[in-house]
Amino acid sequence: MIYTLYHVHDPMCSWCYAFKPTLDELRKNLDSNIKIQHVVGGLAKHSDEIMPKDMQEKIQSIWHDIEKTVGTKFNHNFWKDCLPRRSTYLACQATMLARGENKEDEMIEAIQKAYYLNAQNPSDASTLINLAKQIGMDGKKFEEDLKSEKIEDDLHNELNLRRSLNVRAFPSLVLKYKKELYPINIKYNDYKSMLDQINNMVENSYF
Repeated sequence: MIYTLYHVHDPMCSWCYAFKPTLDELRKNLDSNIKIQHVVGGLAKHSDEIMPKDMQEKIQSIWHDIEKTVGTKFNHNFWKDCLPRRSTYLACQATMLARGENKEDEMIEAIQKAYYLNAQNPSDASTLINLAKQIGMDGKKFEEDLKSEKIEDDLHNELNLRRSLNVRAFPSLVLKYKKELYPINIKYNDYKSMLDQINNMVENSYF
């Protein structure tokens, strides 16, 4: 029997970035019949407007909270070196394009490193195009595909999938078998707790 473990995330979600090391450990320890599938959540629609000051301050505060509670490191120079926008759809589309070339995990990691460690802005197409080249994708084709109607339609469909999973917060994990969905409680520094939840559900008789 094959189970799907949906990982619902946004590549520009700071809590998703904090969760990645634990997710990697969880993945290493999952049984072979449990497959992780990334689903982009789409935190914020396309926008060219600079993020309001109060929102910038709120997100900066979240970064500091994550550093204290999880231990994740951030490059706070982003807030003075870049013009932040409340816009993540383009980054979501970038990970989906990379998925088509079996480079989704590489793109997610590249976006997170660019944003949170190197103070680059993944809301900008130019940043995403450079990242695509770095992970071995064709930059010109990626640029064309990134602004195509097809990828916007694909994103729309993926957001509908996210809604069908009843997910409203990122990151989220949802285990699926047949038509049943089972949310997993997220633990940022404890993959074993989540692994136990998953294994208990798989072993439970109602499956």
